[in-house]
Parts: sequence; C-alpha cells; structure tokens
Amino acid sequence: MFTRIVKMVFEPSKVPTFLDSFEQVKTNIRAFEGCCFLELYRDKNDPSIFFTYSKWNSEKDLENYRNSALFKSVWGTTKPMFREKAEAWSVDTLVHLK
Repeated sequence: MFTRIVKMVFEPSKVPTFLDSFEQVKTNIRAFEGCCFLELYRDKNDPSIFFTYSKWNSEKDLENYRNSALFKSVWGTTKPMFREKAEAWSVDTLVHLK
C-alpha cells in the first residue's frame, strides 16, 4: 500500500465550483478498485490550495484509476480551474502511530 498526495492551486473564483464537483465524485473515487482511503485537505493560510490524500493497494491500481473514464472526467473538469500546475507525490509510509 502507498499514499498519493496531490497539491492543487485553484483560481479563487473557481473554489466553490471545485468543492461542488469534488462532492459529486468523491464516493466514486473512493469506491474505485484499489483505493482504500480518500481525504481532501485545505490549506489554512491560502483557501485556494487543496490537497488530496489517497491510499492505494498498488501502483497498478492507481494507474488503472488514472487511465479510467472516471479520472478523465474528474481531471477534465478540475484542471481548467487551476491557477498553477498540480503537483503529485507517491509516498511509502515509514512510520505510523495511532
């Protein structure tokens, strides 16, 4: 299992549209085969910066999502709202405390 973190910076006027759009697709993203966890975060200092934090069973599962009609629809809707190019990281958990 690994974590995918995506940073998205939106045009401030597009934030409400993005939030409405995410609300409509979040359950489908989370239900995608191989996705074990999904959260959306908002920066405390800049309300136009968001991060998705998702956990995937394997890199193949993430690639299947990224090649899916669902992703193409989500990204096609989301990308035009960006103020800056999105950044993404795939990371492995080294330490986990609860």
